[in-house]
Parts: sequence; structure tokens; C-alpha cells
Amino acid sequence: MALIYKLIPNLLAFGGVILLLMRGCAGMRKRVAIAGCASFIAAMAATFPFVRMAGETAVFNLVKMSLGVSFLWLWGVAAVTLYSATSRSLQRRLGERIAATAAGAITGALIAGTLAGIISGLRLVGAEKAPTVFALATSAAIAITLLLLVFEQMIPRPLVVSPASLVASVLGLLFFNSSAMLRLDLFAPLTMRVMKFAHDFVHQFFESMLIPDHLFFSTTLWNYIGFLFGNEVGFWGALIIWLTPPLLILAAHAFDPLPSVAHIRQGARRRRLIADAIAMRRLRMIVPGLALVMFAGAIYQSRFPTVEYWDPKPLAISASPSGEIIIPIKGDTDLEDGKLHKYIYSQGGRTARFFVLVKPNGEWTVDLDACAICKPDGYGQAEGTVICYYCKTLIPLDTVGKPGGCNPVPMRFTAKEDGIHIDALALINSWDNTVQATTRGQEGGK
Repeated sequence: MALIYKLIPNLLAFGGVILLLMRGCAGMRKRVAIAGCASFIAAMAATFPFVRMAGETAVFNLVKMSLGVSFLWLWGVAAVTLYSATSRSLQRRLGERIAATAAGAITGALIAGTLAGIISGLRLVGAEKAPTVFALATSAAIAITLLLLVFEQMIPRPLVVSPASLVASVLGLLFFNSSAMLRLDLFAPLTMRVMKFAHDFVHQFFESMLIPDHLFFSTTLWNYIGFLFGNEVGFWGALIIWLTPPLLILAAHAFDPLPSVAHIRQGARRRRLIADAIAMRRLRMIVPGLALVMFAGAIYQSRFPTVEYWDPKPLAISASPSGEIIIPIKGDTDLEDGKLHKYIYSQGGRTARFFVLVKPNGEWTVDLDACAICKPDGYGQAEGTVICYYCKTLIPLDTVGKPGGCNPVPMRFTAKEDGIHIDALALINSWDNTVQATTRGQEGGK
């Protein structure tokens, strides 16, 4: 039953996509509804064999890449829409003609239905009673489509959906739906990329200008520079990038040109035409406004996920007289259970936090509970990934142990019959170097 409840938002998002497609593609409502429903069910069913053939990680990456390309496409649509807001230009007429053709409308329905179906199918992969839930979801999708065919006719005709609004609202629903799954969330990786860009830009600038750390800059100035290394710049930068497309489309409709009434002599008729145009313009702003709400909802789900992370309390551990840390594989805890096992080691007033993990492919990895970019807030584990608590970036389990980006910093180790062997001095030095490199930038270079 819990899985069925989890699918309810997916089905509601699917219904919203179908409703918007029917309203935005006038004259082809039945064909669009059938294409969307059929592609949704087919994609949801195809997800199971696709995951078995290509692997779960590959499918998640493919869907996430498709959503990312869709977001870039939305940026282009928004820019063209704003550019043509003051005139009936070729770009706007072309977009409306494409949406009005059967090929364009049905193609859009197939793509949207397929993405929505795969996102729903990924929720069912590996779950108990997945076939039963799939049958229920299929029946619900058909019932929702039939109900919407009736409901759509009850919506007042003046409530129109422009091509740009249709793209923004449909993608807004898909992004809102996908953000509920950690591995399909787009906003957290966007935040990380913005933060990393700011971090790399400042470092590259100082290196290229051959500027030393403190000879010419006061502590106050370094405090301002240090802001560029924090997660705040990543969040606000990602927020601007994320919300700009729906805002541009909303602004374009707000600036829709009013009809020319200079040739009409009757004042009452002129006022009537202008009033009707203003009312129509306001109606056209409803759908992009709803799209903006969906994009904001995706941000909220990304920042406050409903997933509980596995984050064990680090266990204190000591080294042998030879300076080697040995963690038994079969001791008080079973290291082979696929979960993070965190430890903390202290030496001469210095401490280091690290974890041991056996990945789904059976490969061992030992990593610092910190990365080379963010503050060392540590990692949690959920849904086949680990997450950086500082920037909310997700790292697939199969990439843990590889250096770079927000991945945990890997450590050298040896797996023997008696346990995992780690050099204590190398561990403590690696932790100090990592923490110094990250906190220096975060705290303004002091």
C-alpha cells in the first residue's frame, strides 16, 4: 500500500500533463490523450526489462540526462518567447503552427508520456508486488485519461495555453515529479555546479593574476571573497537559473502587445477591445504562473526530501603500535551489509572521520567523510547513492571511491582476511589537508 501512495503524485502529474496537452493542442484532444496515455503505460512497462539489460544506474542517468536536455530546451523556448513578445514575429507564429499540427502535438504527447512513464516505472523497480502495483497504475492512468477527456470540455474556452506555456508547464510537472526521487533531482546537482564554478573561477583568477593570499587584501575583503566559496552562492545561483525560464515566459505574456485601435472611431468599442485583450492576456498568464509554482515545488522537494538517510554515528577506533588501523570485516558490525560504516580516529590532538563501504558490485572502498570542495559535513546514504550534506549532491554508489568533484576523498587501504587495513598517519594527514583546503575558502581564506 505504501508504494501505491507513492505513485499517486506520479499519476496526478501524468493527469496534469495530459490535461495541459489537450488544452494546448486544440482540435486534437482525443489523439493527444490517447498518445500520452499509451506512451505512459508502455514506458512504465518497458522500464523493467530496460533496467535488467542496461542496469539501474544507466537508466537513471539516461532519464536525468533527458530531463537536463529538456531544461536547456526550455531556456531556448523562453528566450525566443521573450524576444518575440512585442510583435507577431516569425518565431512565435512558427511555434503556434507546430503546436497546431497533428505531428507536433502527438510527438509532444509521446515524449511527455514516455518521460512520465519511466519516472513512475523507476519507483516500482525492485519493489515488492511491483506487477500488482503496475496493473493498478495502468488502470488508474486509463481512468484519469477518460475523466480528463470529459473534464477538459468544461474548462472555459478563453483559458488558452500558448506553446511556450505548454512547454513550461509540462516540464514543470515532470521536474516536480522527478525531484521526489533523489537520483532524478536536477536542482541539487545544479546548485553544486554553480558553487563549483564560483570556487574554480576565484582560484583560477588568483592563480592567473599571481595574487598571493594576504599581502594586499584585508581580512574584511577576504570575508567577502569567502562568500563565493559557500553553498549560499550555489543555491542562489541555481535558483536564478532554475526559475528564469518560467519567469521569462510569464513576462513575455505580461507584455503581449495590445491590439491597434487607432482606426476605430467609436470610443466604447476601442475600450471594449482593449479590455478584452487585457483579460485575454491575464488568462494566458495563468498557466506559466502555475509552471512557476511547479518549479518552486521542485526546489522545495530537493531541499527538503522526504527520504531518511542512513547516517551511523562514527565509532572511535585506534591504531596498532605499528601505526595501522585494522577494521574486522566480521566483528561487532558486518561490513559486507552494503551500508556506510563510519569511524573516527584521533592522534596527537588531531582527528579524522572516514567510512568503509562495500559497493553493490562487491568492491571495497575506504573514504574520508568529506570531499575536496565542501565543508566536511559528511555523507549519508539512501536509494543507491550517498549524499553530501553540505551541498546536497548525490553520488551513485558505483562512483564512490573515485576522486574528483564532490565524491568522498578516497584512501589507500588493503583488504585482508582479518579485515581492512589503513595507514593511520596517511589517514590523519589526508583529513587535515582536505579540511584545510575547504575551510580556508569557506571562511574567507583566513
